[in-house]
Amino acid sequence: MEIYSEDEKYMKLAIELAKRGAGHVNPNPLVGAVIVRDGRIIGTGWHKEFGGLHAERNAFADCTESTEGAVLYVTLEPCCHYGKTPPCTEAILEHKVGRVVIGSRDPNPLVAGRGVMILRDHGIAVTEGVLKEECDNLNRVFFHYIEKKRPYVVMKYAMTMDGKIATVAGKSRWITGEAARERVHLDRNRYMAIMAGVQTVLADDPMLNCRIENGRNPVRIICDTTLRAPLDSNIVTTAKEIPTILATCCMEEEKIGLYRDMACQVLSLPEKEGHVDLAALMEVLGGRGIDSILLEGGGILNEAALKAGIVNLVQTYIAPKIFGGATAPTPVSGAGVDEPDEAYRLRPVGMQRIGEDILLESEVIPCSPES
Repeated sequence: MEIYSEDEKYMKLAIELAKRGAGHVNPNPLVGAVIVRDGRIIGTGWHKEFGGLHAERNAFADCTESTEGAVLYVTLEPCCHYGKTPPCTEAILEHKVGRVVIGSRDPNPLVAGRGVMILRDHGIAVTEGVLKEECDNLNRVFFHYIEKKRPYVVMKYAMTMDGKIATVAGKSRWITGEAARERVHLDRNRYMAIMAGVQTVLADDPMLNCRIENGRNPVRIICDTTLRAPLDSNIVTTAKEIPTILATCCMEEEKIGLYRDMACQVLSLPEKEGHVDLAALMEVLGGRGIDSILLEGGGILNEAALKAGIVNLVQTYIAPKIFGGATAPTPVSGAGVDEPDEAYRLRPVGMQRIGEDILLESEVIPCSPES
């Protein structure tokens, strides 16, 4: 049994509150706040939606008694600049809080330690780094996007114990169990966009939507080099209801017009090695405010994404099954590497059992320029 300090106990609650904003605050961070006075919780809050009140202000609004001398627990350093809402540092000073306990510092150049400095300059005690790793993990997407201005990309695939993502006949429904598939829909709600290749559209005619109650459909991005997505496919015919982007190298205005007439957004991009330049696509999507992408591609797109260096996290769902078959598809295809030392390197960051399946999460270790 784990034993936590008082600060850790209340920060854990703030973390759980922050998670409630998943899928609703992008590209803002997930933030939770708890206000404690004399050993009692007197207010809680979280950032509920983009453009809405921040966690600290929601926590103050939840209070029914004075916060003078109270302790505020917040997962991320309070903002100190005017955006869609006034600075949270102002609210903290107005409510005469005695101490502020922070999990993560905010890397946003508009904050980046200034929030802490303002509080300390006004005589408020500040404790930093409480459950920092857990608070940092909450906002891997936000930290990456604020620093790189490009989406955080999660490459997700489900495979059998022998590394197959489909049978020799190309059938993949279903490799994993229901619990694992439900978890995927939680991630479709959490991440701002979902990306697949046109081959997936041709083979499966998917919707690529979020099927959980009160979930948010991700923006759909289809990498379609020559614009082959059928006009009667689910992706194209539902583009009026769910934002859909076709990333292509096609420059034929007449052909592009057919998709635009169906409400698809068409991005014409440079070609690289016969496909859409994925690095260029990330720059464009980042500029459009898309902070995160769940990549649900096949082996060809996965290989291209790794080669382009755009993947940040790999999610591997492993089912206790064996398909066999020398020609059965694998998660990453393409030419592959010649030498073991040339492998894409991963750093394991999590493992959990979901129903009968196992989920492994691994960060991609960036290659050095000379490698």
